[in-house]
Amino acid sequence: MTAGAVDLASVPGDDEIFAWIAEVFAQGVRRPGYPADRWAEAWCQEQFRALGLMDVRAEPLTAATWEAEAWSLVVVAGGEERELECHPVPYAAPADGLEVELARFDPADPSSVAGRGSFEEVAMVRLPAEFFVPGGSAPDDLTGRVVDRDGSLADEHVLPFGPHFQEVLEPSIEAGAALFVGALTGYVGGGCRYYVPYDGVERPIPGVWVGAGDGRWLAGRLAEGPVRVRLTVRCEVREVETFNIVGELAGPAGDDEVVIIGSHHDGPWASAVEDGSGIALVLAQAAYWSAQPADHRPHRLRFLLHGGHMAGGAGLHAYIDQHRAELDGVVLELHLEHAAIEDDGRPVPRWWFVSRIPALEAAVSDALHAEDLWRSMILAPDAIGPQPPTDGGHYHLEGVPIVDFLAAPWYLFDESDTLERIDRTNLSALTRAAIRIVASTSGRTAAAMRAEVVPG
Repeated sequence: MTAGAVDLASVPGDDEIFAWIAEVFAQGVRRPGYPADRWAEAWCQEQFRALGLMDVRAEPLTAATWEAEAWSLVVVAGGEERELECHPVPYAAPADGLEVELARFDPADPSSVAGRGSFEEVAMVRLPAEFFVPGGSAPDDLTGRVVDRDGSLADEHVLPFGPHFQEVLEPSIEAGAALFVGALTGYVGGGCRYYVPYDGVERPIPGVWVGAGDGRWLAGRLAEGPVRVRLTVRCEVREVETFNIVGELAGPAGDDEVVIIGSHHDGPWASAVEDGSGIALVLAQAAYWSAQPADHRPHRLRFLLHGGHMAGGAGLHAYIDQHRAELDGVVLELHLEHAAIEDDGRPVPRWWFVSRIPALEAAVSDALHAEDLWRSMILAPDAIGPQPPTDGGHYHLEGVPIVDFLAAPWYLFDESDTLERIDRTNLSALTRAAIRIVASTSGRTAAAMRAEVVPG
């Protein structure tokens, strides 16, 4: 077998990959610096070594992690006092019985919340799943860019964020509000355990999320007359040391160029999908490629699990800062995140962000069709913003050719991201597709890949 050829008989099976996810999930909440994430850092190194990777290491970095100990929201309206179920907004300020009048946030008159509590109903973005598909190297030709066995990608897809995403508090802050109460209207799960924002940026006002039912109740009380709220949140942001976990496999003799295969090891909760599944998909790649002789690999392979994703992508930025001089020699950065299913058992629409390199787009299309990874779409790297909204997105801004796999289920930042959410029957198929994509880079240099990029 020659470099880049694939023998898919040795690919880990669905059950083996799922078992890795289950072991990670069992450790509990995996935010940066939490005990479960410390465990994951050590365990991932152990797995890399057991699979025969070389130069396994933990590269340190600093991240701002957030932790809340206690919280409450008490509402007084129409002579009634009621405590509502709520959850603190990550990275918002603490509060000690802060009591203010509540007002509905009005974009046409933001000053109405100045000095008051700002109440805003935050609805998740809903779009046809295929909304972002146009925009590759041939924007008017969508041939091969969609794998849609049942035509369902025209259906509505509920994303796990509202219109402001990470900046949900900013309009209220700019308006001079004293605190923020966000009602998750239309939130599929109906709860309030929602870990957004996770950018690691401290906010100057406190805030909490409430569920849709309590949000409707609050809106009704505001329509009837004055409402006061009393908010307590005991929380802190602290700097922690976390690590990027790295392991290597040699490529063919004389080939020092690199394919990076990555994900991240932390998550907002115990988080099976986000990103227990990413850890396991990277381990599956390591298991397969470590079983191949060096001269059967397309290039040197680097397996990379970033830390601090839930703290503003701290590990991603640290790795790029520390290794920027090496990036010109990276043939491809393949990022694997979120093997997820919908509530009805179908795969969550799969986004494959691919650099505008026609041969790379074709290789990804061939892999997705070969593995029948239905509900998949090939998107331009800037289809949703200047970079893919993934833990690996910043590599695109550095000029590195990328294939970033991501699914965005509504529950991605919710504690209901449990093992039942895993796209268990497609774990091996996702692994085989990723192997085919990595193998397609055989004989292609980093410089040649960059030279083939079609301007967007």
